[in-house]
Amino acid sequence: ERLLLMKEFLVIDGYNIIFAWPEFERFKNSGLEHARFRLVSILVNYSHLSGKKIYVVFDAHQVKNSFERIETIDSVEVIYTQQGETADAYIENLVGKLLKEGIVYVATSDWAEQGIVFGRGAYRLTPEELLLEVKRSKQESEKHYVKSVPADSYLENFLLDRIRSELEKLRRQKR
Repeated sequence: ERLLLMKEFLVIDGYNIIFAWPEFERFKNSGLEHARFRLVSILVNYSHLSGKKIYVVFDAHQVKNSFERIETIDSVEVIYTQQGETADAYIENLVGKLLKEGIVYVATSDWAEQGIVFGRGAYRLTPEELLLEVKRSKQESEKHYVKSVPADSYLENFLLDRIRSELEKLRRQKR
C-alpha cells in the first residue's frame, strides 16, 4: 500500500501578522518595508523546517495605481494585491484553489476572515498560534543541529587512551 501524502499550504495575511507580533513593534515607525522583509525571512526558514508551501499576502488595495505583484523568495510566494483588492479577498480566492491540492492553514487575526476560510475547509491559525509554531519548529531543529567546537573533531579525541599515550611518547622522543 502506498500512502498518499497531502501537500500542506500556509496562507498568511502579512500586515495582520506584522501588526500582531511583538517583534515588529520597533519596525512600525521606520516603515513597513523592514517589517515585510523580516517577516518573509522568518517564513522562508519556517517553510524549510515545516515543509509547508507558504503564501504571504500584503494588502495594497489603497495604494493608487498598484498592480498585483507576485515575487517568489526561496520557498515563499509574496503577493501584493492590486488597487481595490483586499488581502482578505485575495486570500479567500487562493484558499479555494489550494484546497483542491491539499491541506490549507490560514494565519490571520481577522475573525470574519477566519470564519470564511474555516467554512471552506481550511484550518485557521491566530497570529499567536503561528508565532508559537514558528518558534517551536526552530527549537526542534536546533535539537538536531549539533554545535561542535572545532577541537571536538580532532583525530586525537577519537584515539584510544593507550594509542594516544604511545603517540605522545613518540612525539617527545623526537625532540
